[in-house]
Parts: sequence; structure tokens; C-alpha cells
Amino acid sequence: MSAVSASRYDAIVIGAGHNGLVTAGYLARGGLRVLVLERRPVVGGACVTEEVFPGYRVSTAAYLCSLLQPRVIQDLELERFGYQILPKDPASFTPLPDGRSLFLWQDRARTVEAIAQFSAADARTYPAYEARLARLARFIEPLFLMAPPDLPPRRADDLLALGRLTWRLLRLPGGDLVGLVKLLTQSVRDYLEAWFDSEALKVTLATDGVIGSNAGPRTPGTAYVLFHHCMGGVGGVPGLWGFVRGGMGGITQALARSAQAHGAEVRTGAEVGRVLIREGRACGVVLASGEELRASVVVSNADPKRTLLGLVGRPHLPPEIARQVEAIKMEGSSLKINLAVGELPDFRACPGTRPGPHHRATIHLCPSLAYLERAWDDARQGRPSEEPMVELTIPTLYDPKLAPPGRHLLSLFVQYAPYRLAGGGSWRTLGEAYADRVLDCLAEYAPNIKGAVLHRQVLTPLDLEEEFGMTGGHIFHGEMSLDQLFSLRPLAGWARYRTPVPGLYLCGSGTHPGGGVTGAPGHNAARAILWDWRRNKV
Repeated sequence: MSAVSASRYDAIVIGAGHNGLVTAGYLARGGLRVLVLERRPVVGGACVTEEVFPGYRVSTAAYLCSLLQPRVIQDLELERFGYQILPKDPASFTPLPDGRSLFLWQDRARTVEAIAQFSAADARTYPAYEARLARLARFIEPLFLMAPPDLPPRRADDLLALGRLTWRLLRLPGGDLVGLVKLLTQSVRDYLEAWFDSEALKVTLATDGVIGSNAGPRTPGTAYVLFHHCMGGVGGVPGLWGFVRGGMGGITQALARSAQAHGAEVRTGAEVGRVLIREGRACGVVLASGEELRASVVVSNADPKRTLLGLVGRPHLPPEIARQVEAIKMEGSSLKINLAVGELPDFRACPGTRPGPHHRATIHLCPSLAYLERAWDDARQGRPSEEPMVELTIPTLYDPKLAPPGRHLLSLFVQYAPYRLAGGGSWRTLGEAYADRVLDCLAEYAPNIKGAVLHRQVLTPLDLEEEFGMTGGHIFHGEMSLDQLFSLRPLAGWARYRTPVPGLYLCGSGTHPGGGVTGAPGHNAARAILWDWRRNKV
């Protein structure tokens, strides 16, 4: 990475996660002198590829891509700098204990045929369900790349934005308007049960409503989390997900190269200790080493709690703002396991270790909504789920260069593993034992799996917090519930990427539109900064 040649910059970005690099890329293109500071030895934050095991290139935390905004890809020329996505097909595979399984495919006709094996009525309904989500996605997706109006409105442009949004809402057909309200307010279980009868189909879809959230299938608002995961797409197929060539670090490496090509500097191994405040405004940062760096603008890719309560500190915040930041729901319930294996899982539902379509899908190990409810019941009481939901992917079937010949990587995303454990338990001592339990559950579907494991990495919620700076181990930088979305994210009155500290901006997933590898918060923050910069407001 480039070395710092001076201590004065136009903008300093704290954190080289994907949103921080997006912001840096846009600011550098806007003519600002930009420095990005990253605590870890590699750029990427949680969107990173690392050699966790010798000879294996692992997407350590984030593992699939769909939501990265096309405008960001185009504006920052990411394909020119090496970004390439590999569409996933089948979309999903759900093995069941009775030996049956459900596939969802890129091709709708194949999906409908697969669903018909479980319910003819659901097969007839599914195209209408997909069409409704697609129409609503076309309504919501443009909002991803706009700054929400502040509530209560402060300026004329807040009122104008609210007026335009209201007008767009009123133009929605009645059924779609009702459908949107339900998606924003209902639980994922209630939403899906109004559409479908088949348990296999409902639970396959429901996993997207709880993944990454500290919430269960009956929790109001989880229908929106499902919807959030349905936006975006790959290769022109709405809602489809894919693998990034070279692992998820392929995104952030391309972003870093793009920003550096326009003059941005990036320092790794540079931990920010605090934001420098002078006369009430941010004017730079002090590194943990004691080095002081000045800038007219400071942008934080860290979550709102870590930024405002940690790097800024309560003495520099109005007491009511500090209380509101403290109240942001930001406790995760997810655990990640990365495995290197000598052979592919041999599923009872699809026997064999030779690569098959099921190995190329996202594999859902969660046979029913009742099973998912029990997993959540454990978590609500501060216990890791005895029978967890597991989402498993095998990236080496799309990108064999990620592992030595004949070897594979398995990525297991696990719900639920509550950050705060009951009875004084600690993830420092529980993590490996719980990973054993997860593999026991996987072995019920693929009996060969434990004997196939060559290497293992376990990332508990505490590891996610300590290694990647995610407060509470929350992968979205805060719950994506209705009270923490759009104009209420991260705080009412501060949804436009600015903060109560003049000169300090937020660009991470704790801002609108929320979590996932979207690049949207970074894009929107950069627009706000450049608008202020050109009007001499910073």
C-alpha cells in the first residue's frame, strides 16, 4: 500500500471496508486528497479474502454477493480493476430428513417444477410471489442510492423528498402498496404463510428473513430482511446471488485499486485511536501509535456506536444523542465457520462426493419453520441453538483456484449464536465446542463431513467484534428493523450521513440502506460530503 507523504488531507476515511473504499473512490474522483486508514493488515474489513489455511484463499466473513450496486460498479470501474462475479445456479438446495430435497433454480420453470413435488398450489402461486417482490424491488431499489429525508424535517429538501416519496407510494397499485406495508411490518413467517402451504418452500425462503438478525421467524420486521436480500441480482437475474472470483476480497481489492488510481492513499496496520475534535468539529484523527493526522473531513466506516461513543466520546456529544446511540439495537446472533475439506459433503438426500448441482447451491440446513423457531427460542434465552440453522456454500466449485487441487472450501453461516450468553458463559471458551455441535448437525445430513475436515476456523460473535470491529458481533452494524431503517438509521434527524459533530460523517452499514455488501452507504456518504465540500460547508 502507498505510504503517507504528509499529515494533512482533505478527507480521512476510517476503515477500509467496502463502504469506506467506495467513499474514498468517489472523493478521490471528486478531486479531494484522501487517506484511508485500516486497522487490520489487509484492506476489506469483513469483505475480504485471506489465506487462513496454507494454500487456501478464504472469504473469511462475507461470502456471497448480489447487492453491490451497479452504479458503484460502473462509476468506480470495478471490472477494469479485476472485479468479476460468478452467478450461482442452483440458487438453493434444501435437504430434508426424510430424504427429499427442494431446489430453487435460476430458471423459473425448473423452480416451479421442483416446488410442484411438494405442493401444486404453491407451484402455481410462486410466479406471482416472485413478480410481486420484483415490482416492489423496482420501487425500493432507487431509494438505496439516495439520502433519506431527516425526520423531523429540517430543511426544504427534506420536505421535498418526503413529498416525492409519498407521491411515488400513492402511485403504487393498491395490492402492491398493501404488500409493501406487510413486507415492512410483518414477520417473515406471517408473510410467507399468506402465500404458501409447503413447509419446505416456506422455510427455504424464511432463512433470508432471519440470517444476520437477532430475530426469529415470528419477529415483526423480518419480512423486510427477506425482501432486502431479494434486491439486487447477478447477470441480469433479479434476486440471484453469486461468488466473486478470488473470493470476496476481489471486491475490496478492486475498490482499493480504483481509489488509488485516482490518488487516494491507503494505509494498513493503522489503527485510529480517536477522532481529533477542535472547537467542536472533527479535524483529523490520532492513531493508536500517537501519530496525529489532520483533515477537513473525517469519514467513519465503523458502526455508529464504535464511531460516536468510542472514537469521538460522550463529552463531545449532546447527552440526548449519546443516549440514542447507546440505544441502537446492535447485538448479533451469527457465527461463521470456514472449513477446508478433502472431499465434498455426501448428502443422504443426494448421495455422492462427486460435484453435483446441490453442491453448487446455497445449502439450507433447516427442515421446518418449527425447527427455526426452536433455534430462536434457544437464542432468546442466551443459549446457542442446540439445532441451529446453517447456510452452507462451496465457493471452490465456482473458483477452484481458491484451494489446492482436489480440495474444497466450505463456508458455514450459523444462526443462532447470541452475542450475550446466559449464565456468565463466554465465547472464548465455548466457540470450538459449539462448532463441534454444528458439525454434528451437518453430519446428520452428510455423514462423511467430520472425517473430511482438514482445517477449521471458527468466528464467534465475539470474534466478529474483536477482529472486524462489529459492535456486538452484528454483521449489519445494527438490526434492520422498521425502527432502524431509512430516516431512522442510524438516528432520527441524522440519516443523511452527517453527524452531530461538524466535519464528521458516517459511511458504513449502520447508515441507510443498511447491511450487506451494497456499496450504497459509501456512495451516498460521498455525495453528501462532496455537496458540502463544493459549497464550502466543511
